[in-house]
Amino acid sequence: MRVRAFGDDPEVAVVAGIHGDEPCGPEAVEALLDDPPTFQRPVKFIIANEAALERSVRYLDADLNRAFPGDAEAASHERRLAERLLTELDGCTTLALHSTQSYAHPFALVDTVDPETADICARLPIDAVVETAGYADGRLIAYPGTVEVECGLQWSATAAENAVGVIRAFLAATGVLPADAGVDADDAPVFRLTGRVSKAPAEEHEVFVENFERVEPGVPFASADGVEHVAEEAFYPILMSAEGYEDVFGYAGERVGQLAAFETGQEESSRGASSTSVRSRSSIQ
Repeated sequence: MRVRAFGDDPEVAVVAGIHGDEPCGPEAVEALLDDPPTFQRPVKFIIANEAALERSVRYLDADLNRAFPGDAEAASHERRLAERLLTELDGCTTLALHSTQSYAHPFALVDTVDPETADICARLPIDAVVETAGYADGRLIAYPGTVEVECGLQWSATAAENAVGVIRAFLAATGVLPADAGVDADDAPVFRLTGRVSKAPAEEHEVFVENFERVEPGVPFASADGVEHVAEEAFYPILMSAEGYEDVFGYAGERVGQLAAFETGQEESSRGASSTSVRSRSSIQ
């Protein structure tokens, strides 16, 4: 783990390289710090799983983003690293950078959308916010003050470019850089995970639907070796891809409001799924 701090006792942190096969975050941090801007308050930048990054693999022994709170005495490299990383982040408002196989544009994930996380997310260049709630066990976002952003498609140059913009916007939102009046995601939709979408072992998997766009009952949304999976009820696909996960296609979710409502504490009803999709937003990147 590599840490570069600017100023004393930082309370803001940017974490990259939690997964070694997601280089967009480390590349973005390196690009920013190659010629560091003037920071207005202390901040630290962390490249987490250097050993996995060197090998271009997701992890060595266990998924680091399922290993928190970790154990300093564990046999697993990632469980030991999780304990060190969590100690390093104690008391920090944290941005964690990731990439995905499911969606080409940045979107945020938080444990729970509250006024604090909503205020930060509203100032990021993102398409949507996902509340993970009961599906965050072992993940860094289960800890207070943490926002994850999926910056784009895994291994793509665009994801690294997006990550630079996300970092700068996060630092502006937390007072590390001057405020950026050009970023406003108040109208971003907020989704809540409602379940995992299981995936049977097969030679070939396919996904037929777009993430964050409503799937109606009776619509085939994926297949395994030609056997279709059909929606039993309406849902929004989230983090859904053919090969992003070993045992699930991704997650089902519901749309629960717009980000501005959470900033004021006035959440829309979570009953029923809205017909509005992310791609209908006029501010899509």
